[in-house]
Amino acid sequence: MTTYTSADIAYDRAGPRGEPPVVLLHAGVADRRMWEPLWPALTAERDAVRLDLRGFGASVTRPRGALSPADDVLDTLAELGIADCHLVGASFGAGVAVEAALAGRERVRSLLLVAPGGSLIPGVTPDLRAFIEAEDAALDRGDLDAAAEANVTWWAVGPHREADAVAPEVRDLVHRMQRRAFEVTAGWDDVAEAEPEPPALDRLAEIRVPVLVLLGALDLLAIHDAARRVAAGIPGARRVDWPDAAHLPSLEQPAEFLTLLRTWLAAEGA
Repeated sequence: MTTYTSADIAYDRAGPRGEPPVVLLHAGVADRRMWEPLWPALTAERDAVRLDLRGFGASVTRPRGALSPADDVLDTLAELGIADCHLVGASFGAGVAVEAALAGRERVRSLLLVAPGGSLIPGVTPDLRAFIEAEDAALDRGDLDAAAEANVTWWAVGPHREADAVAPEVRDLVHRMQRRAFEVTAGWDDVAEAEPEPPALDRLAEIRVPVLVLLGALDLLAIHDAARRVAAGIPGARRVDWPDAAHLPSLEQPAEFLTLLRTWLAAEGA
């Protein structure tokens, strides 16, 4: 059963209450299903929330005004009575996590930023441009499957290895999640997106909570650039590189990611 907030944001919450919860924000090529491989083990030991950002998964209601994922996250935390939490954001979700931390500082105790993307990408690199062109060409043809497969190729697999290096169930899940996002937002061309001013990238020094950045070495150059910028710009931020992962390390290596998350939370006294 999917639970919804009053603003129609779909979420799951499970695990023993007491400590500040872990809140999981999915990648832009995914939805809250990307956390399923680690969800049972995580929620067996602590309070956790995973949600579908608006336009993804089961969060299908158009925004009343400009689309603001960070506001949706903060509103969800407020409605769930979460005074403070540990935010874990992957890719696009990492950018949302940083924007939420800047806008609602009292609610965020720490940040784990996985393959930072979205609003944290400082510029379009040649590999990112190649992906955009492949996705746009498929969408222009109305071929949602080809557009979803472009996301699988560039993000789930990455530009530095062959498809069979990634488990077929991971590739299939990313395809289904991304195709779902295309379907949900098919009529959203007129929806404006809120643009924080100044941008989050220009305000990194304002973040005063502990931050860990995780980067897969096989990811796009644009994400490498973002990880460098974020790790250098946030005071005291730490960075961990995984040599055999691309853009979705928590899906590729869920057990190892859960260990990293546990270690991070323990280090923060949570």
